[in-house]
Amino acid sequence: MNKPSDNPADPFKKALAEATKVMADDPELSVSYSVDPAGMSGDAMRLPQISRRMTRDEVLLARGTADALALYHRYHDAGTHARYAPPGDMARELYEAMETARCEAMGARDMPGTAGNVDAKIGAEAARRGYGQIREASEAPLPVAASYLIRHLATGRDLPPEAANVMELWRGFMEEQAGGTFEGLEDTLADQAAFARFARQVISDFGYGDQLGEDPDSQDEDSEEEGQDDGQDEQEQPDSTGQDDDGEEADATPESSQEETQDPSQAQVSMDEMADQEMGEEAELPEGEAPQEPPLPQPVSDADPDYRVYDGTFDEEIAAEELAEPVELERLRAYLDQQLEPLKGAVSRLANKLQRRLQAQQNRSWEFDKEEGVLDAGRLARVVANPTTPLSFKVEKDMEFRDTVVTLLLDNSGSMRGRPISIAAICADVLARTLERCSVKVEILGFTTRAWKGGQAREKWLNEGREQQPGRLNDLRHIVYKHADAPWRRTRANLGLMMKEGLLKENIDGEALEWAHRRMAARPEARKILMVISDGAPVDDSTLSVNPANYLEKHLRDVIAFVERKRQVELLAIGIGHDVTRYYDRAVTITDVDQLAGAMTEQLASLFDTDPRARARIMGIRKAG
Repeated sequence: MNKPSDNPADPFKKALAEATKVMADDPELSVSYSVDPAGMSGDAMRLPQISRRMTRDEVLLARGTADALALYHRYHDAGTHARYAPPGDMARELYEAMETARCEAMGARDMPGTAGNVDAKIGAEAARRGYGQIREASEAPLPVAASYLIRHLATGRDLPPEAANVMELWRGFMEEQAGGTFEGLEDTLADQAAFARFARQVISDFGYGDQLGEDPDSQDEDSEEEGQDDGQDEQEQPDSTGQDDDGEEADATPESSQEETQDPSQAQVSMDEMADQEMGEEAELPEGEAPQEPPLPQPVSDADPDYRVYDGTFDEEIAAEELAEPVELERLRAYLDQQLEPLKGAVSRLANKLQRRLQAQQNRSWEFDKEEGVLDAGRLARVVANPTTPLSFKVEKDMEFRDTVVTLLLDNSGSMRGRPISIAAICADVLARTLERCSVKVEILGFTTRAWKGGQAREKWLNEGREQQPGRLNDLRHIVYKHADAPWRRTRANLGLMMKEGLLKENIDGEALEWAHRRMAARPEARKILMVISDGAPVDDSTLSVNPANYLEKHLRDVIAFVERKRQVELLAIGIGHDVTRYYDRAVTITDVDQLAGAMTEQLASLFDTDPRARARIMGIRKAG
């Protein structure tokens, strides 16, 4: 007999899973709940995790995500989608975004109860990405705006405020360019093939017609005509003797005949002669010497020699002070302090616990039961009880405490906007102040990109012919908030930069981790600890749109393996709202700042525990078997 679950969220999760299967019209669909990003993989659906508290936002997001994925599963045909899919990057993004909007709009028309749930999902995503703060159309993704407009026109429903902001920024452009095409939306919504043709026309109206490739409908017509022509050609073929009706031989042209009969060895000789002539005097080398080949370029990544960067000249490593004026940094720091105000108690406990742990390792200790030294007063009682017992002495010794440096590498991506980046900044602030009291140097680094969806590197790639699989296709921005040798009081204002609107963009974790590791490897300290604070997998739309889907994730795993293999640095990761244990061997997850007072205190303090078993027990870390 199964024991009933004590989790109050379980009945709701079970009911939602069953309703989702019915809505998707697929009883074999597998529905699970995870802290990883929601999505579909075959017949497996992954929904956002729901905690025991079952907050209103959690429930609405889970229902809206379930409805959106179920509707896509029900109304979407992968074969039709692939047939009309354009090859160009922006065209493909527009095409896929509009198809998702079509499926959600169909659900809103056929099952009106789904409309409000999907609205909640759209609103949560738009808020998380900071769409409400965008003021320029150039900063808002056009494919997202197009999907919002399609859904708005098809259902007549108002969008959540953050999503409506993005749509309105682009609406004038979209209606000006494709207003006539949008009038036919109603007639194509229920027919995916017709809608795909409609979407391709919209993409052309937007100015991306050169990315559409060949029209699949015209290719089908051409194939039919070619089939008819082939049948006629077979009837008009001359007989096998190679003569036509007049008895004349159907010889090939003299040029083609000469090419067909040319000796391959002669062709090779002539090619060699041409190469010799082009080389000229350079071909005449001293006897016994071979031409020197140019040296191979150095690999971009020590962890993965095959990892490519299309153009790294636009990357930047920059100090936080250079990204904002001192007055603005102070204002942002004051805002961060306001976020820190409710957590003063937790911060004090964390600081005191870390300080006691470190100072305990730095203090001197005693060796007991020695034949000489200082009399051990604590053991005199046994001498009084038994005078034949020899006196016990103790000897003072110094504990070995290696000089240590800690680097905090903070994910500054757009998905960290809001509460997560505040948590990250608070953690950095607490650690920097506390460790500095214990003579442990702290370096604080951040990583993001200079632009959304590719910057100057992508522009250069577009202008130079769009090379296949060009590698990383965005401009990195690596930020130094605090140098290891700089005192905390001089750099405290820098952490406020993380609150700056527009700073947080995309995240390429592998290169950032390798950059931080190189900085640490050059440090003189005996012990080096690198702590990564992130909220999930690396994401850069520009790179992933023209490379394999796991390109950045594979590089991150390779860099982690490289760092752990070198053993110069102790690597730890902290996930903000997402489980990062699938990447890092030693990792913990924080879902709420309230955890700073409890589990967070133990987890961070255990970094400096000398007993690895105790450290693993406290942190809940298990090595992959």
